[in-house]
Amino acid sequence: MRRVVYRETHSSRAAVAVVAAVLVMGLAGYGLLEAAVHAIGQPAWLIEPQLAAERIVALPAGIPPLLLGASGAVVAMVGLFFLLNAILPGRRARHVLNGTTLNGTGTSSAVVVDDEVIASALARSARLAANVTPEQVMVVVSRRQIIVNVRPTSGVPVAEAAVLAAVQDELSGMSLVPVPDVRVNISTVGVIGA
Repeated sequence: MRRVVYRETHSSRAAVAVVAAVLVMGLAGYGLLEAAVHAIGQPAWLIEPQLAAERIVALPAGIPPLLLGASGAVVAMVGLFFLLNAILPGRRARHVLNGTTLNGTGTSSAVVVDDEVIASALARSARLAANVTPEQVMVVVSRRQIIVNVRPTSGVPVAEAAVLAAVQDELSGMSLVPVPDVRVNISTVGVIGA
């Protein structure tokens, strides 16, 4: 069951690995093709392997600095893309409900919920506690934090403690894993005529 939950809450790196493998295989295949063409005495398709090696060794010579800088930036961005995909956790915007139980058949079950669904439920609780319209509440759910932004109606104060208590009560009923911290922001600018 842990493997299934992990696959639902983390993104796959298979596509990036396939792209990296195709790039490496393409470059290696091209190098092999040029070496084979050179070995049988035919002219090179794009560039002779010996000439390519000489140009790489004497790289700054003969290339405009702008082109050299642009190509270096592109190579650095591609490298950074692959590096970040390798070391970052790659989590999806989902949480696991802490209700993993064994049912009568002996198999375990788990519930994985999108963060948008959690945000919608928490926004409803915050809206009712603040006595405002749905457009005046915005909830952002991330892995470790929930931010509730409330824009009150002009002239009607909103109790931050009441909104925080309502959101935490709703959140405790969900029993998310991991439990995110809740922060409530009450806007100083009110909405007119809501």
